[in-house]
Amino acid sequence: MGNSKLYKGSLITIILKLLNEHDKMYGYEIVQRVKEITKDELKITEGALYPSLHKLEAEGLLNVEVLKVGNRLRKYYKLTEKGTKETVNKLAELESYIKTMRALVNPKFRID
Repeated sequence: MGNSKLYKGSLITIILKLLNEHDKMYGYEIVQRVKEITKDELKITEGALYPSLHKLEAEGLLNVEVLKVGNRLRKYYKLTEKGTKETVNKLAELESYIKTMRALVNPKFRID
């Protein structure tokens, strides 16, 4: 899949899902976790990730915590209560979309 445009519409959902599974994560950690889960099939670029994180923060879905790690400052992202609720909504939307796409790609698959 590489850097296919197909995943870009799902990037926000991917970020929310990962943050829902972990207490907090920093950007590079999110990128690496996606690569690990997808066995390098999906590669999220910094150019796509950070604008999405900033958007989620601006919408009140994420809190940012800056911690000093060694001699560096690292931004950790964590879901707000609103972000946790939005994660549920986004995952439901994605599941519905995947189900619809399966029906289109494989007409033998029925939507019930």
